[in-house]
Amino acid sequence: MPTTPKETVKVDLGGRSVSVPKGGLYDRYRMDPDLDAIARDPRVSGVDFFRRLPKIKVDSPIGETLTPNFYYRVSTARLTMLAPSRAIRSRLPRDLDPLELAPGLGLISVMFFRYDVCDIDFYTEAAVGIAVKPARHGGLGFVDLVAGLKNEHLDSYVLSLPVSTEIAQVRGHDGYGFPKWVTGLDVDIDDRRTTARVANDAGGTDLSLVANTPKQTAYPSGERVTSLTSYTTIGDAWHSTLSQTHVLNAGTTRSRRGVSLEVGEGRMADDLRSLKPKRAIQFDVVTEGQLALHMPVPTSIRSRNK
Repeated sequence: MPTTPKETVKVDLGGRSVSVPKGGLYDRYRMDPDLDAIARDPRVSGVDFFRRLPKIKVDSPIGETLTPNFYYRVSTARLTMLAPSRAIRSRLPRDLDPLELAPGLGLISVMFFRYDVCDIDFYTEAAVGIAVKPARHGGLGFVDLVAGLKNEHLDSYVLSLPVSTEIAQVRGHDGYGFPKWVTGLDVDIDDRRTTARVANDAGGTDLSLVANTPKQTAYPSGERVTSLTSYTTIGDAWHSTLSQTHVLNAGTTRSRRGVSLEVGEGRMADDLRSLKPKRAIQFDVVTEGQLALHMPVPTSIRSRNK
């Protein structure tokens, strides 16, 4: 049976008109959700995590908005790889340093995201990112390296961040300063299989992943909350964006067996090739989680004038 296209409505984001699903969460709540109503969605395990994170109203490049953006049911996959620091530095802004596993060897990752229930409605996303030392970090970063590999806290600089919907692109690009564009993007993650495909401009494959999902461990609500800080420039100023992930089911493997990444032709593939990846060292999958994405804030980064 053919699928009937969903009705949409137009909303204004900082002077840009974008389409969102009619009757969806954004159309109904404009980022100010009824958590009791969302808790009744069978896909959502609970909303206690969000009750402890009150939203605040802020001005932003996309107009007045509420932050953080709540994601009530998410699944994610991340393939971490080694890459030469020289190649990484060629793609990093001068003010940022790669987080190194050993001298001359840094960490990069390919990530895929599926947001089933969130304040801006369903969408999917992918990323090519570089692990970096925290801004103004003066040490060797070993503590940061250990925390990063354990997924407790990561600092990153993103080269590519395609998404599947218009509102996600406008908010991410204009509001956060991320390199986002809209493309065909499928992500499916369950406790047995993880698959993802990002289309290029011609409809072919940019990047795709097919993998066995690592064995999952269930975590009680509130026990495991990880964080990611991403650095972007908005105008001429550095900003940092914090995202907090409430992990409910997750697993990790260091084995490369059963993990296949296809690097095709497109913007993500070009970015990944430019980093000259050597080999994969870790594959992490969260089959169920929740996320709070905060609006970016100005941050101080040690400037290099030499």
